[in-house]
Amino acid sequence: MSTVPAEALPTSAPSVRPRDDEAAAAPLAPSARLLPSLAAVYRAQLSRARVARIPLLFVATFQSIGIMVLMRGVVDGGSEARAVVAGSTVLVVAFVALNLLAQYFGQLRATGGLDHYATLPVPPAAVVLGAAGAYASFTVPGTAFTAVAGSVLFGLPLTHLWILVAVVPLSGAALAGLGAALGLLAPRQELATLLGQLGMSAALLLGVLPAERLPAPIGWARDLLPSTYGVEALAHTFDPHPDWAAVALDLAVCGAVGAVSLAAATWAYRRAAVR
Repeated sequence: MSTVPAEALPTSAPSVRPRDDEAAAAPLAPSARLLPSLAAVYRAQLSRARVARIPLLFVATFQSIGIMVLMRGVVDGGSEARAVVAGSTVLVVAFVALNLLAQYFGQLRATGGLDHYATLPVPPAAVVLGAAGAYASFTVPGTAFTAVAGSVLFGLPLTHLWILVAVVPLSGAALAGLGAALGLLAPRQELATLLGQLGMSAALLLGVLPAERLPAPIGWARDLLPSTYGVEALAHTFDPHPDWAAVALDLAVCGAVGAVSLAAATWAYRRAAVR
């Protein structure tokens, strides 16, 4: 048996020096652009809503039609009939875009679903706008059916119902932004559900009832409701000779309120996602 001198043995394991290309950390993937992210979130939310929300859409539509049938016994025609039909039509949007979206984001926050979106390279605005757009789009069949049924029930002209092409997305954006903000800012899921229900009730009471029959303080509250301007725009189109300047002004205000509410919902999403 041969022996090896002690000084010939290695005193430590040889160190492996990383290569220059491995020493630097790999860069993270760039964030997805807004429009592709928005389209992806919109398609995903629309597919989910199509499966889970169809029964609730029927409830919202039949609720609005039931309200118009009840009001038919006390309202004969004129400006009051126009207000009832317009308010009941936009109420379908409020039920889905405000009430259900508040519940959805409240549930996401309570169950940790926001963490999933926070790990994706998706801009916060895409998440909010995609969900809001999907829920607002989901109301189109119900609003169209309610508007036609109400016009027939109260003997109103159907000529200018094409204005729904502008009323639905603008009112939907305003109400969806408000619903998302309520759901994201509510500290508990139950409170988000309550706030969504209260918002829909406000849209019901302040939108369906004729404005001239409301006391002044309640009328001021009506002016603060985002859906009011969509209701007014639709109601003007039932006149024999619509005031298109007033319709355009109401739609412009509704669009501005929608932009503000969606910006507030985006801020609320960022605030909730980092907590």
